[in-house]
Amino acid sequence: MLSPELGHYALALACIFAAAQGVFPLIGAHRRDRRVMMLAPGLAIGQLIGLAVSFLCLIYAAVTNDFSVQNVAANSAVSKPLLYKITGVWGNHEGSVLLWALILGICGAAVAAFGRNLPTALRARVIAVLGLVAAGFELFCLTTSDPFARVWPAPMDGQGMNPLLQDPGLAFHPPILYTGYVGFAVPFAFAIAALMEGRVDAAWGRWVRPWAVAAWCFLTCGIALGSWWSYYVLGWGGYWFWDPVENASLIPWLTGTALVHSAIVVEKREGLKIWTVLLAIATFSFSLSGTFLVRSGILNSVHAFANDPARGIFILGLLAAVIGGSLALFAYRAPALTAGGLFAPVSREGALVLNNILLCSICAVVVTGTMYPPFMSLLFDRTISVGKPFFDATTIPLALPLFMFMGFGPMLPWKRAQLWPVLQRLWIAALLTALACAVAFYGVSGVLPALSCAVAVWIIAASITDIVERIKLFRMPLAGSLQRARMLPRSIFGTALAHAGVGVTVLGLAAMSQAQHKIVDVPIGTTEHLAGYDWTLQKVEQEPGPNYTAMVATLEVRHNGKIVTVMHPSKRSFNSQNQTTTEVSIHTNLLSDLYGVLGDKHGTDAAPTYVLRLHYNPLAPWMWLGALIMALGGALSLSDRRMRVGAPRRARNAPTSTVTAA
Repeated sequence: MLSPELGHYALALACIFAAAQGVFPLIGAHRRDRRVMMLAPGLAIGQLIGLAVSFLCLIYAAVTNDFSVQNVAANSAVSKPLLYKITGVWGNHEGSVLLWALILGICGAAVAAFGRNLPTALRARVIAVLGLVAAGFELFCLTTSDPFARVWPAPMDGQGMNPLLQDPGLAFHPPILYTGYVGFAVPFAFAIAALMEGRVDAAWGRWVRPWAVAAWCFLTCGIALGSWWSYYVLGWGGYWFWDPVENASLIPWLTGTALVHSAIVVEKREGLKIWTVLLAIATFSFSLSGTFLVRSGILNSVHAFANDPARGIFILGLLAAVIGGSLALFAYRAPALTAGGLFAPVSREGALVLNNILLCSICAVVVTGTMYPPFMSLLFDRTISVGKPFFDATTIPLALPLFMFMGFGPMLPWKRAQLWPVLQRLWIAALLTALACAVAFYGVSGVLPALSCAVAVWIIAASITDIVERIKLFRMPLAGSLQRARMLPRSIFGTALAHAGVGVTVLGLAAMSQAQHKIVDVPIGTTEHLAGYDWTLQKVEQEPGPNYTAMVATLEVRHNGKIVTVMHPSKRSFNSQNQTTTEVSIHTNLLSDLYGVLGDKHGTDAAPTYVLRLHYNPLAPWMWLGALIMALGGALSLSDRRMRVGAPRRARNAPTSTVTAA
């Protein structure tokens, strides 16, 4: 039977497996004992089985309303819908940490299963590093964040889940986001293993890149899903960027993007080796730091976990061990790695270096803006706020040149290039950008939004031009171009698609600066005018829900006298939590969103008035559509046979970056 005790003991067994996984393979690699190194895959799979059993036990306790489990009593209720009983397992601190450990176990088992072409010592070291990190999180679960802790006497019903989390978008947001966070543990483990082994070469870059791309895809989707949730659930009428907890996920995304590009240089040219290793360490370190910030109480946010300081101290110790230890190893071993892959400033490598510099500069700005307020409060007891104006003023000047160089970077040859021939091939893209710039400055309010529209068109047009040039479209018979397209590696199409996705997202962000809105307090039957639409409040009714009661409005929207849509924004009251939430109503045609929010009721029952918040958001869906396109581009690159088959075997006498093995 899937009892809480079984889950607790399975978690403890997984922790033992993780500790053994972290110790024995390292000993075997140090002694060059193949038999001991071959224990690593079995230990990784054993750890995963223990974590899977533990997680299933927690889900079973939630589904069967076992309120003797403190976690279930605090986050579930009898009336809670089944979907949210399941997904609510990771909608709290204890369950989310167990989910993190489970995904980390999956990563270790995946390396064990799919890393058979890796050298035995490297594979053992990678799995060992993943085991050590997993052991830390599982120990965290067992000591300060036990999801199976009992409560006695058991209540008849639970307190219920935070109503804001009872939404499909946020139900699936944590697993996707955590997969991105934890996925970067694999490049981190490869980096630590490479420092221990003292070897970084093209084969290492080929092994690292698929894991980095996969983690980046999940993190992109996770951030987009969280942003979309805040758009349609919180009812703020716009994307919710620059929130501290969202910044905690944006920071590793920026360095992860730099890592993906830097690994290409290692694979293709055996350059940027030290830089790539540092990026792999930094990206996972930022992922861990985000976990600490969310759970320590340092950051105040709607979706931060409020927990006791003991948990924050434990995570801080884990951070010190992982980040401090890895940086110390890097400082000790990296100087001995020989540089390679010389290249001219104007080259594909040079463009990727510039890309990395700008991405890391933006990351530094976001880190500063996010951490400055809590440090000021901690050190000087001063409360300050760093908001959207600061981030916009500091990141946009760095982002615009980054977007400009994205256009021609993929078309530059390796090692040494001439800039003028590349610009000649991009003349159509440049012409379209100039036209877009002229239209934007005429029809868009503000210089920065207009420039953003122009660079977005530049990115999309340049991405298309890259493919057109590679298949020689319009320069040879169509059949020949199609044949060349079939012969192109999928990673080429994936890169173009991901870059075009960036352009789509930038267009959405720029257009949202032109959004229109109004807040009114009106009686039933009133018509308001906004953005050429007539919004009429027809009625407001009370409707029961599974574990709430709702006040639902009927809002009719007309354009030139014709009905466009009938919207039903609502307010839900959850009695068990004594909490009220808003349910936004959105009508979209992918070019714009009509967005309605129902607010408070005023006046008397005989003559009530209702607060309405109305928005017209142009190109709003493009922000998340662009993120989806980016992730699809990464997935298309992963489907490339060269990425799936793995790295070529290392040549015994090939020149590599080496130091004395640890």
